[in-house]
Amino acid sequence: MSKNQQAVERLLSIMETLRHPEKGCPWDIKQTFDTIVPHTVEETYEVVDAIENQQWAQLRDELGDLLFQIVFYSQLGKEQGLFDFAEVAEAISDKLERRHPHVFGEEGEQSPGWEQIKAEERKEKSSGGETSILDDVPSAFPALTRAAKLQKRCASVGFDWDSLGPVAEKVSEELQEVMEEATYADVQQERVEEELGDLLFAVVNLSRHLGCNPEQALRKANKKFESRFRKIETKVRESERTLAECSLDELDSLWNTVKSEEKVN
Repeated sequence: MSKNQQAVERLLSIMETLRHPEKGCPWDIKQTFDTIVPHTVEETYEVVDAIENQQWAQLRDELGDLLFQIVFYSQLGKEQGLFDFAEVAEAISDKLERRHPHVFGEEGEQSPGWEQIKAEERKEKSSGGETSILDDVPSAFPALTRAAKLQKRCASVGFDWDSLGPVAEKVSEELQEVMEEATYADVQQERVEEELGDLLFAVVNLSRHLGCNPEQALRKANKKFESRFRKIETKVRESERTLAECSLDELDSLWNTVKSEEKVN
């Protein structure tokens, strides 16, 4: 047995022990598919965070935590007679080979294209019913990610602008509609929210046409904002004052100072 096989077998054995009704861990025993989901989402973002911060030792640990989530779901599936870890691994292996016929197929075999293969898979899953190219876009995706995915799927069948100009114009149009709703004497919050959603959707489309991932772009913007604001806090503390004691003009001036220092560095 190889080192990899031994490591996987050890992890699966540990998971079975944790779920043992008599000798297992009380917390692990009471978990269900639904209760594990929040932990899976959290572990996924911790993997992303470790990669973005280039913390490679931490990434190893975070990937282990994420792998444990898969093992946990597989153990639950095994206990309920649904599937086990081996079937999960076989399913992804089959999918990868099926979607790469130019690599795993007969020599010289041409791939029909990623989207075409996925479309055929969606058709097979539909059991003869009507299908949509949007069928398997998870509703649980973060909103920005799902918007980009929906747009990309539609673009794959030609429902998309072929130049940047109309995309940018749509952003301006949606921004104007937001401002119109927000400046009425009797503001209807639901209408503002609807128009704001349209604006965000248009911005996602702009991001896609610029070759940027909107979720990643916003994460980076969040990180940059947090870094700058923490520096403002430091400068305020050094002046032996609190944020509440500073005027907006003073804080704005500190913000500009921080930005200028970043350019110098």
